Amino acid sequence: MLVLLVGSQSNSSSPSSTEILWDTYGVPHIYGKDAKSAFQSFGWAQMQSHGNLILRLYGQARGQGAEYWGKEYLESDEWVQTMGIPERASKWYEAQNPAFRSYLDAFAAGINAYALKHPELIDDEVEMVLPVRPVDIIAHEQRVTNFTFIVNPESVKETSDRTNPVGSNGWAIAPARSASGNAMLLANPHLPWSDLFVWYEAQITAPGIDAYGATLVGLPVLAIAFNNNLGWTHTVNTHDGWDAYELQLKDGGYLFDGKVQAFETEKKILKVKQDDGTLRSIPLVVQRSIHGPVVEQKDGKALALRVVGLEQPGALEQWWDMARATKLSEFETALKRLQIPMFTVMYADRQGHIMHLFNGQVPIRSQGDFKYWEGIIPGDTSTTLWTKAHPYTDLPRVVDPPSGWLQNANDPPWTTTFPAALNPADFPPYMAPQFMSFRAQRSARMLDEDKKISFEEMIKYKHSTRMELADRLLDDLIPAARKHGDELARRAADVLEAWDASANADSRGAVLFSFWAEEMDFDSAFSTPWNQNSPRTTPDGLADPPRAAKALSTAAAKVEAAYKALDVPWGDVFRLRSNNVDLAANGGPGSLGIFRVLNFAPASDGRFSAFDGDSYVAAIEFSNPVKAMALTSYGNATQPGSPHVGEQLQMFARKQLRPVWRSRQDIVAHLEKREVF
Repeated sequence: MLVLLVGSQSNSSSPSSTEILWDTYGVPHIYGKDAKSAFQSFGWAQMQSHGNLILRLYGQARGQGAEYWGKEYLESDEWVQTMGIPERASKWYEAQNPAFRSYLDAFAAGINAYALKHPELIDDEVEMVLPVRPVDIIAHEQRVTNFTFIVNPESVKETSDRTNPVGSNGWAIAPARSASGNAMLLANPHLPWSDLFVWYEAQITAPGIDAYGATLVGLPVLAIAFNNNLGWTHTVNTHDGWDAYELQLKDGGYLFDGKVQAFETEKKILKVKQDDGTLRSIPLVVQRSIHGPVVEQKDGKALALRVVGLEQPGALEQWWDMARATKLSEFETALKRLQIPMFTVMYADRQGHIMHLFNGQVPIRSQGDFKYWEGIIPGDTSTTLWTKAHPYTDLPRVVDPPSGWLQNANDPPWTTTFPAALNPADFPPYMAPQFMSFRAQRSARMLDEDKKISFEEMIKYKHSTRMELADRLLDDLIPAARKHGDELARRAADVLEAWDASANADSRGAVLFSFWAEEMDFDSAFSTPWNQNSPRTTPDGLADPPRAAKALSTAAAKVEAAYKALDVPWGDVFRLRSNNVDLAANGGPGSLGIFRVLNFAPASDGRFSAFDGDSYVAAIEFSNPVKAMALTSYGNATQPGSPHVGEQLQMFARKQLRPVWRSRQDIVAHLEKREVF
C-alpha cells in the first residue's frame, strides 16, 4: 500500500524513499526509488488530478457504465462487450512479462491507495468502480487505442467516410535547418478537450528513466515524451486498421468459401441502472464470424468487424521502453515490436538524427487500393480475409532526409518532406492514400521557407493562425464577388481584401471567410483539383465563380444578421470558455489550412466555444541541457476544486508556452507541494 509520510516542501529525501514534487502548474515530477515505485506514484498522481474521470473511464472499459450510471452508457457498454474488451484485457494482462505486469499492479495500487486515503475527494457517483484492478488499465488502453482511435461506433456507421475527427501536428528539425545547430521536435496533438482524450503532463524519474511528456489520462506510461537524449511525438496517421465484411447469411450461419459456417455465439447480460436505483437486465447476444464480431444484421446479410492489434498486448511496455531509450538504435529496437497499433512517430535526438515512421499494424491484403478497403468488403471468400501484418521493414520510414525537416499534419507519409523521400509506388497501394491537406501544406510551407529555424521561431510558427485556404482562393474569390455578386457580396469582398488572412483574435474578415467556407462544397469547388505532382500548390482556383459569389452573399447575410458587422473580429465570435473564464480565441479548423487548430461548437449566445484542437504542446531543443517549453491548454487537472482546472487557458489565448522544469533545482524553485512515500 502507498502511504503518505510527509507533506513538507523540504528538498531533502532519502534514496530509500519515493516522492512526487508538484510544481505550480500541477505537473507531478515523480522520483521513484525503483520502477515499481514510480508506477505506484504515477497512479496516485493521476487520481489526485483526474480521479473522477479515471474511474468513469475504467467503469466504461469494463462495459459496466450503464450498470453504474444509467442508460446513457448503454450504447458504450454494448460496444465494449461486443468487441470483447473485458475478456481480451484479462488475456492481455496475463500475457505481460512478469516485471511489467508488476508495474501495472503498482499503478493500480497507487490509484486505490489515493482513493482510500482521500475518499472525500472522490465523487460518490464513481466510487463504486473502486477498487481498480490492473486489468482495468489494460481494458482502458484497448478501448482507447483499438476501439476509439482505430475504429469506433461512429466510424462503423459511416463506413464510406472514414475521416478521423482527431488529429495532430508533428515536426522534427535536423541540425542543418536549426539556427542553434541542435535538433528540435514539436509535439502538438489535437484532440477533444474531455473524456478519454484528456492529456496528462508529468515527469517520471527512476533508475533507467528520466522522461518528461504527456499521456492520455488513465494510461500508466508516457505516450509522447522526451529525455536528455531523444524525444518523439505521435500524430494520427492515415492508417486503415479495420475492415467491415459483408456476410451472406444461410441456415443460421454464413457462407464462406462455398460452405456454411456457424457463428460463435455468446449470450451476455447487461445491467442498466434505473432512476429509482434498481437494475434492469438486458440480454446481449454477441455473434462472431471468422472475421470478427457481428455489428449489424438485416436483409439476409450481416456486417462483421475485423480490427488489427488484438493479438499484440505490449503497447504500454513499448511506450515505456521508448522513453528509456538513449539513442536511435535503442529507440528503433522498441519500435520494431510493432505493439502500438497505429500513430505516426516523429523523432529527434541529441546526435542530430530525425525520423518519421508510418507506424502501425498494417494488414497484408491480397488486393485492392486504400479506397477499396475503406468500403464494405465481401466476406464470403478467404481471398479477402487478412491474417498477418506487415513487418517493420515494410513500413514507410524516413531518417535524416536531405531537406533537414520532417512534418506530419495527419497527411499520408509521402508528403512528410520535400524533395519527397518516399515514393508511393514502392509500397502496396493500400498502405496509405494520396492527398495533402491545406493544414499539411501550411505546415510544410513554414518549414521549407525558413532555412535556419530558431527555437523561438518554431514556437511562433506553432501558433500560426494563417489560413492556407484563404491564401489559395482570395485572389479568385474577391474578383468573383465584384464581378458576379450583389451589393452585399461586393461589400464582403472589401472586407476580405483588407483582412490579414489569419484567425487571430483581432482578425477582421476571418469570420466572414469561415462562414463562406461553410457554404461551399469543396468537393467540386476547385477549378484545379489536388494533384500528386503538385501536392503543395493544389487544389486551386474556383470552378464556378458565380456560385462562389452567391455563397459569399449568403454567408455575409448570416454574419451581419448575427453580429451586426461584416468585419466582426474573430475573437468576438469564437471563444475559449472554461468555468468562469471567457476569452477571445485565436486559431480555427484545420480544414481552413490553419496550423493552430481549434474546433468550435455553437453556444447558446450565438457564439462558438472551443471544445477540441490544440491540447498538449511541447517544443523541445536537444541542446545541453535540453531546452523545452510546453502547455496543456485546459490545465493539468479535471478534479473539482483543483486550482489547475483551466488555469493555462489564459496563456493559450496569448499564444504562450510555459517553461518546462526538469532539473530538481528548477522544480523546487517552483514547488507547490511535496509528497514522500
